[in-house]
Amino acid sequence: MGRQHRLEEFGGADGAPGPMPTGLRPRPPPLPGTWSVHDGRVDHPLLRPQQIRSLPFQLDLARIGLSEDLLVVLPTGLGKTVIAALIAAEVLRGSEGKVVVLAPTRPLVQQHADAFGRWLVPLRVARFTGTIRRPVREGAWDGADVVFATPEILLHDLKDGRYDLRDVALLVFDEAHHAVGRYAYVPIAERYRGERPAGGHVLGLTASPGGKDERIEEVVGALGVGRIEARSRDDDGVREYVQEVAVTERWVDLPARTAAIRDLLAAASWATARKLQKMGYLRTKPIASLSVKDLIALRAEIFARPGPMVRRFGPLFHQLVLLHLHHAQERLETQGLGPFLQYLERVEGKPKRSRGDVAFLRLPEVVRARDEAAAFVRAGDEPSHPKLDALVELVRETLAVPRDHPARVLVFAQYRDTIQSIQAVLERERWRVGRFVGQATRDRDDPGMSQKEQGRVLSEFREGRFPILVASSVAEEGLDVPDVDLVVFFESVPSEIRAIQRRGRTGRTSLGQVVVLLTRRTRDVAYQKAEARREQAMHRIVRRLSAEARRRKARPA
Repeated sequence: MGRQHRLEEFGGADGAPGPMPTGLRPRPPPLPGTWSVHDGRVDHPLLRPQQIRSLPFQLDLARIGLSEDLLVVLPTGLGKTVIAALIAAEVLRGSEGKVVVLAPTRPLVQQHADAFGRWLVPLRVARFTGTIRRPVREGAWDGADVVFATPEILLHDLKDGRYDLRDVALLVFDEAHHAVGRYAYVPIAERYRGERPAGGHVLGLTASPGGKDERIEEVVGALGVGRIEARSRDDDGVREYVQEVAVTERWVDLPARTAAIRDLLAAASWATARKLQKMGYLRTKPIASLSVKDLIALRAEIFARPGPMVRRFGPLFHQLVLLHLHHAQERLETQGLGPFLQYLERVEGKPKRSRGDVAFLRLPEVVRARDEAAAFVRAGDEPSHPKLDALVELVRETLAVPRDHPARVLVFAQYRDTIQSIQAVLERERWRVGRFVGQATRDRDDPGMSQKEQGRVLSEFREGRFPILVASSVAEEGLDVPDVDLVVFFESVPSEIRAIQRRGRTGRTSLGQVVVLLTRRTRDVAYQKAEARREQAMHRIVRRLSAEARRRKARPA
C-alpha cells in the first residue's frame, strides 16, 4: 500500500482570499479533461495554483457531479467541500450563472466561504446569514458569483420575491441528510426544480444520510438527485489517502446506590406503563424496551383514537408522566446523579407546570429517588457518575503522550447539565477546558454562546490555547478542527447520523482515536447496539442505491 497522505493536503493551509473583484469574472477556455494535474495538484483556470491536491476519488466524484445531479456520501474529513469547489470552478468557468452553497449553520457557512477563498481565484462572493441585513443581501445577489447561505435565510428571501434561482448553475446542499420533513432544504430544492436554468446542477454532500430506506429515499427524493455515490475509508483508491480512526469502548459499572435509585424509577415506570396498557396502549413492545420515540408516538396515537376529547385526558396524563420517568432514568444511568437532580429541578422550575409535571414530581418513588440522590451527592464520597473518573483517566493518558503539536481532546456530551459537570471535574485536575454549546441560554449558570463566541472558542482550541473542549451536539456537524487526538463520547447515541458526525472530528490529518464511555446494564448498551445496527444498515442501503443508479445509467436508451 502507498504512503498515507495527510488530509491537510486536500487543500493548502495558506492562500488566504484576496480582495473581491468588481468586474465580470474571467472566462478562460476549458482544459482538456476539465482539470489537469501538475506535481500532484489540480490545475484549473479558476483554481489557485498548487492549492488542491489531486486525489483520484475526489476528481471522479466531481466529474460525475458535472454530468448528473449527485448525492455524495463520504466519511467526514475526506474532502466533500473540495469536491464542491472542483465542480464550482468548472461550472463558473463554463456558464454565466452563479453557485449557491447552503449549510445548516452560520459557522459552517463561514467555513465554506473561507475554504472557497483559499482554493478559488478571487471571485465576487456574498454571504447570507441572519447577521446580514436584508438590503445588503438584496444588493449582493445579482452581482455575486458564489453565494454562501443558511437555508432559512435563502428560503425567506425567495418567498418574499427578492430574487429567484433562475441564474443558479450549481446548488450545493451541505449536510444533505437534513433534507427531510419541513426543513428548509426541501422547499428550496423543490423551487429549484421549477426555476433551474438549462444545465443546472444539484450537489448533495453528507457523511450519514440515515439508517433506513425510507429516510435515505426521502433525502434523495427531496433533493431530486438521480445518482448516489458512496465511498468509505476502506475502499480502493481512498484508504491510502486517509488516516485510521480507532474506535474503542471503555466500560464502567453503576454504583450500587445509584442502581438502587434507578430501580425506584424503573418500578414507577412499569406501574405507569401498565396503566396505559390497561387503557389499550403500549401493547406491541415490552415495557423495558420502550424508547423516547415510542412515547412521543404514543401521544400521536392517543389523539388519533376516535371518541370525545375527554377520553384522551387520562392517557395523555400518564403518557407525560411516563416520558418524564424515561428522561429521568436515562440521565441517571448515562449521565449521573447531578444531571438527574438538575432534570427534576428544571421540571419543578417550569413557570407553568402541568398536572403531569406535578404528578411526576410527587410520585413516591421519585420523591425517594430524589432524596437519596441528593444525600449521595452531598456526601461526596464518589463522583456523580463513574464515567467521570474514566474520562479523567483517558484525558491524562492522552495529554501524557509526546506530540509534535499541542494535544487536543474533544468530549461530546448529550446534555448541557452534563457539560457543566464534566467541565468542573476536568478543571479540578488543573486542566484548561473550553466549552462549546448552542446559542440558547438555559439559566444564569448555563448561558448560550453567540456565533462570535463559538468562533473564538474554536479558534483558540485549534491554536492549542487549551487542550480540552467539552461540546454539545452543536459541534457534531462539519466544524473543522484538525489534529484532534482523542474524541470521547460521554454516552452512546442511538443515532447513526450523530455518531458518524462525532467520529468525524478526528482522524483528519493524523491517526484518530475515539472512545465511547458505556455503563454496563443500562440504556447505554441498548443505544450502542441500536447505533451499530443502524450504521450497518445505512452503508448497506447506500451501496445498493448507488449500484442501482449506476445500472440505470448504463442501460441503453
